[in-house]
Amino acid sequence: MEKRVTFNERWLPYLLVGPQMIITLVFFFWPSGQAIYQSVLIEDAFGGNSKFVFLDNFINLFSDAGYYASARLTVVFSFLVAAIGLAFSLLLAVMADRIIRGATAYKAFLVWPYAVAPAVAGVLWGFLFNPSVGIIAWMLQGIGIEFNYVTNGNQALLLVVIAAVWNQISYNFLFFLAGLQSIPKSLIEAAAIDGAGPGRRFWDIIFPLLSPTGFFLLVINIIYSFFGTFGVIDALTKGGPGHATNILVYKVYNDGFRGQDLGGSSAQSVILMIVVVALTFVQFRFIERRVHY
Repeated sequence: MEKRVTFNERWLPYLLVGPQMIITLVFFFWPSGQAIYQSVLIEDAFGGNSKFVFLDNFINLFSDAGYYASARLTVVFSFLVAAIGLAFSLLLAVMADRIIRGATAYKAFLVWPYAVAPAVAGVLWGFLFNPSVGIIAWMLQGIGIEFNYVTNGNQALLLVVIAAVWNQISYNFLFFLAGLQSIPKSLIEAAAIDGAGPGRRFWDIIFPLLSPTGFFLLVINIIYSFFGTFGVIDALTKGGPGHATNILVYKVYNDGFRGQDLGGSSAQSVILMIVVVALTFVQFRFIERRVHY
């Protein structure tokens, strides 16, 4: 006989859900509504005077070549951060899932980067690759590679990708490791008895069963690359040199807080929000079909 727990108080479900609903309303819906409202206005820097311009901010935005350049850069940057981060995290998780000596310390060291704030991660990697005093820059110079992210845009983008991936790798690692440990060992042992090698066991058994975790992390990493990397870029390159790392989220900050174009910045944030929601919808609508639960 199945026993079910029931609660007679009708107010209990609302009490349990209420705090999360308040947080969602205050920190998501209200700022989103404020951004939509400001996107149809032209305001001065102090918000004292405003003028309703309807869609003029969006029209000006779509006629700006710099915005399209930033959008293309964001696509490349997001792909690199998500692809490299997920691939490297999966490799580390597979290695950690094996029974090796000192596995506990190995896992602990891999988790530590997640405790580092994105801005701190940017400062750390900037110091390591500093063209004047950075140890890694000095080592690269010793083998004939001149690395100066302050003046070289491609090197700056590469360094930002490295810092962003490093900062997120622990999060991915934890979920991949949990997913690997939840896979029944009997399936892997049966495949090994049938003669399947390590590579065949991974692609035919482990990878399909790990696909729900991979799909979840894909969504999280794309959102992270769009928004969570702001601190890394601000601490490391501030969008430079020459807008080489000026992705969309940092362009919103530059135009709104430095350029004092509050209406245009709000229009950019609305478009960015729509793009992220659309990408998430596409992932759940099409990519999830290939996920094995």
